[in-house]
Amino acid sequence: MTDRNFLKTLRTPTPADPLRILVSACLTGVMCGYDGTANGEYPTVLKLLNYDTVRLVKFCPEEYSFGSPREMCDLHGGTGDDVLDGKARMLSDSGIDWTEGIVRAAEKMAALARREDVELCVMMDVSGACGSQVIYDGNRFSENKAYQIGAGVAAAKLRREGFQIISQRDYASLEILYQKLDPTHKINEKAIDHHETEWYKSYFNLS
Repeated sequence: MTDRNFLKTLRTPTPADPLRILVSACLTGVMCGYDGTANGEYPTVLKLLNYDTVRLVKFCPEEYSFGSPREMCDLHGGTGDDVLDGKARMLSDSGIDWTEGIVRAAEKMAALARREDVELCVMMDVSGACGSQVIYDGNRFSENKAYQIGAGVAAAKLRREGFQIISQRDYASLEILYQKLDPTHKINEKAIDHHETEWYKSYFNLS
């Protein structure tokens, strides 16, 4: 997870020089989900659309390589880092090996981040591509559905290149971001990030 101190060091943007943020396209309402939808609405990220001090760079790794609609896909045998190291695979829910395509998409997303000189990434957690804290461990439709701590393939690639990532569930981090974009925003001191929730600590036996 990204240290919240990093967010505090972000520059104060202006409409003339907005903060450049790479974002999972589905979080902004782009219909790029596996079923041709935006995977639901995420007010925490949609809120960013209201600021004139941010420029969102939208990208969906899975749509880039596999189109939309498409099968669901998850990591098998490890995390996104393991996929990049050739130790794990990305499989569709019918068992098709999509590893090559997801690695190609991760490389494209990292290239976009470099080209646009992004200063932060806000990405869809749990996704085998964009997850930054929690991802599925194997097929999410399995009777023994399980989660693991780790990043998806695209998120892992971005981190290896030095980019900082928060998710749509990192509410405390997002509060800091909102204040950077609008100095009049009053931070909700009760907000917490995903790794601080009771579910996370209990599921991963970190309590």
